[in-house]
Amino acid sequence: MSRMTSAPAWLTGLASRDDIGDHPWFVDHPPPPDAARRSAVLVLFGPGDDVHGPGRPDVVLTERAHTLRSHPGQVSFPGGREEPVDTGPVDAALREAEEEVGIDPASVDVLAALPPLYLAPSRHAVTPVLGWWRVPGPVRAVDRAEVERADRVAVADLLAPAHRFTAVFGPYRGPGFEVGGLFVWGFTAMLLDAVFELAGVTEPWDTSLERHLPDRVRSPWMRGADAMTPGDGAHDGRGRGRT
Repeated sequence: MSRMTSAPAWLTGLASRDDIGDHPWFVDHPPPPDAARRSAVLVLFGPGDDVHGPGRPDVVLTERAHTLRSHPGQVSFPGGREEPVDTGPVDAALREAEEEVGIDPASVDVLAALPPLYLAPSRHAVTPVLGWWRVPGPVRAVDRAEVERADRVAVADLLAPAHRFTAVFGPYRGPGFEVGGLFVWGFTAMLLDAVFELAGVTEPWDTSLERHLPDRVRSPWMRGADAMTPGDGAHDGRGRGRT
């Protein structure tokens, strides 16, 4: 961890685990040794008091611009490709979060860089950077060429069983969330599901409840397990590869 932090115990406990890489999703989707494209996303939780009330932490999510060639209109974490100016994935995640949604890097406690995951459709090795927003503030779509909207979504709303389901697209089956008009599926939903499970905060939910992707998150080029999914196979409602 970068310093003493005010992050809640469930989050610091997650950050200190040395077995995150043993979670099935991380085991099933390691980047290939020759992965040339490297990206990072900022999985940023905050106290949420100023938006949702006391004791209701939140997480920053964005809806990608609908004009983007890659994954238009889909919900994601702030982040992007590592650039030469970056010293590594942490720098990349913080820089992109500032450029996309106006988050001051100095206001973030970086808790951990999680094991990288392979996003097969775009051939990126993506490192999730876990952070705590020590001094939270408003988020906004700074770069409208990349971000349609930015939101701080209450963790309790994401965990509520009424907001959870198995997202279905062709052979793909994976965890899904819908809160405040944001339909979260694929890579972002799988990562949230894994983080919540590893942190020990997941509430039981009905994995047999299936929902197909709404038109607003589908692109003409999408097929099968394309879009924000880490691999090319089907997945069960817990985010694991299914044989």
